Amino acid sequence: MASGFVRLRGADPAWLVAAGILTVACWLPVCLLRQGTVLEPLPAGRLFASQVAAGSANHLLPAGLGAHVVTLRFLRSCGISAPRACAALALYSLAQPIGRYALLIALMAASPDASAPGALLPAERGVLALFLLVTVGAVGAALLWCVRPLRAFVQDLLSTALTDARALHTRPARALALWCGAVGFPALQAAVMVAVARALQLPVPALDVALAYLTATVVAGIVPTPGGIGSVEAALLPGALVLASLVRRKVI
Repeated sequence: MASGFVRLRGADPAWLVAAGILTVACWLPVCLLRQGTVLEPLPAGRLFASQVAAGSANHLLPAGLGAHVVTLRFLRSCGISAPRACAALALYSLAQPIGRYALLIALMAASPDASAPGALLPAERGVLALFLLVTVGAVGAALLWCVRPLRAFVQDLLSTALTDARALHTRPARALALWCGAVGFPALQAAVMVAVARALQLPVPALDVALAYLTATVVAGIVPTPGGIGSVEAALLPGALVLASLVRRKVI
């Protein structure tokens, strides 16, 4: 920690400012992505504030559940029914990793000589992640098979989500917001890491930094932990303040 702070004091302030600006900008594609999951126009200011607050709540529960809870309450406050709000969350959960994987594959294809994700992680971790993924899937399938009310709920949710997804893709503006947000969010996150690496004069190519970061986020998604364990964002404190303010004003 001490050596890290010493290194930080010698960081390039211009690159640190750029990293801060990019961090704030990360909320913009998230707002686009959220808007792209519903047909109704959402109030831009309240949407942005809700996503700042969601970033704080996301550190309390694993797998993005905190952000989903905040967003669900926000969508309900905008007059969207509970089934369609849940369907919007399902579509978000599908589009977001697709955008991240697509960006990772595109960067790997753009520079085959860059460090491959497989070289960044031991094979044992990949096997463990696959095992956990299969285990969670098997448990989920067993629950759906044994618990009839849960199975009916999931079926209704998927039916609503598919109906809304088809309707959204008939409107170019919504489809553009959905997929631009899905790709733009991880791209800006990777850009933040590159800016910090440049500020600290790390002798690592920018593409390698981006690939390493995107690979780490993919693994974190497979093995979820509260807040990504160790990747606490600089926006945690302001996000918590915004979350409390929105709850008091009954926006969420």
